[in-house]
Amino acid sequence: MIRIVTQSRIEQLEHDFRDACELARETSGAANEAFGRHVRELYTATDRAERAEATTSEVGQLLARAMEELSAAQQELLLKDIEIRRLRAELEGDSMEGRTLTVLLHYGEPHTVYASREDAYADTATHGASPDGWVPSGERPAAECKWRCEAFIYNAASNGFRRAYAPVPKPIGEAA
Repeated sequence: MIRIVTQSRIEQLEHDFRDACELARETSGAANEAFGRHVRELYTATDRAERAEATTSEVGQLLARAMEELSAAQQELLLKDIEIRRLRAELEGDSMEGRTLTVLLHYGEPHTVYASREDAYADTATHGASPDGWVPSGERPAAECKWRCEAFIYNAASNGFRRAYAPVPKPIGEAA
């Protein structure tokens, strides 16, 4: 079969070819733009995921440290609770009249109460004080001593405690 192609048909085909090429360029450009957007979105999503992973790791470490601190605090609280129960049982067992309690003072502030001076000396080693380095504090104020033990005696008449050893009164001027 023979087909005769006219000049107008060739021009029409060339015009269609140019239109098809232009459409292909536009489509290719749009595809490239879409691909670029997708790549940027992928990088953004990857960056967010990496930051979230790093934050999760950091939060996990903070949580682990907090859990360790909580565990230590709970153990300390348990030990203090046991000590309080022991002291309560000891106090409830005997009459308090005439009994001496020892208060450990840290720079003049009450720190811990002990049933005896020996218990206080033994426990203060855990706070950095030498168990055999205790000397009389003399007339120095309690606030000037890092660690100081004071004895108190229960006074039933006042339903309270008083110092076992009252400081020696100093004469004021010519009086006394």
